[in-house]
Amino acid sequence: MRIDLNADLGEGFGPWTMGEDEALMPLISSANVACGFHAGDPLIMDSTVRRAKALGIDLGAHIGFPDLQGFGRRRMNIELKELCAIVVYQLGALAGLAAAAGYRVTHMSFHGALGNMAAADAELAGPLVRAVAAFDPQLIISSSSSAAIEQAAEACNLRVATTFLADRAYDENCLLVPRGIAGAVIKDPEQVRARVAQLLQDGTVTTLSGKRVAVNAQSILLHGDTPGAVQLARSIRQSIEEQGGVITPVSQLLGS
Repeated sequence: MRIDLNADLGEGFGPWTMGEDEALMPLISSANVACGFHAGDPLIMDSTVRRAKALGIDLGAHIGFPDLQGFGRRRMNIELKELCAIVVYQLGALAGLAAAAGYRVTHMSFHGALGNMAAADAELAGPLVRAVAAFDPQLIISSSSSAAIEQAAEACNLRVATTFLADRAYDENCLLVPRGIAGAVIKDPEQVRARVAQLLQDGTVTTLSGKRVAVNAQSILLHGDTPGAVQLARSIRQSIEEQGGVITPVSQLLGS
């Protein structure tokens, strides 16, 4: 069994840091890098790109709303044409820094409120995914379970890596439970590890309501800003390897 282990990284801004990126990066196989709109800045992006290259891990653009103060977790009402341009702008920023470092972007994901909205709304997912395809048809879309994004990607001949969010609750449609609902964020490390073990053993997740639903995941995501993220990543990696799994970058799983 091969599976990708990825994390959201580069989410500081100027002198403010978030997470333990340097300690986390050797434990993962793919990085989702904030592109300056919900977090991140050119220097942080550049150093994260170069660290990913040095470690040989996949580099992904983590695309969010222009919402530094709210960390991209607030819903925003932005005209669709402008929102598509915002997506391309962020892709271009990371791709440019990657090119200067002699590396390339392999995948992208939608962050926070933008990701939740696109996952649940085909009319939003379609144009956003088409914007990604117009920028680079070789990019892989890394997404939590979402029929809207999967169908939009199929229409554009883009590959999708379904990602299991180990520390987030799911509903019965296999969509993420909004953060404002009690129990949406799972903070107990033992519970997170148990959810990963369940995914590996039978390909399911237990929803917030207690029902088991199937998740055909190629990747497991850890949030870099979660307290204890490094220790959690280390224990999850160990658990996967003890069960015979091989941590593999997402581009190798789907073909680059």
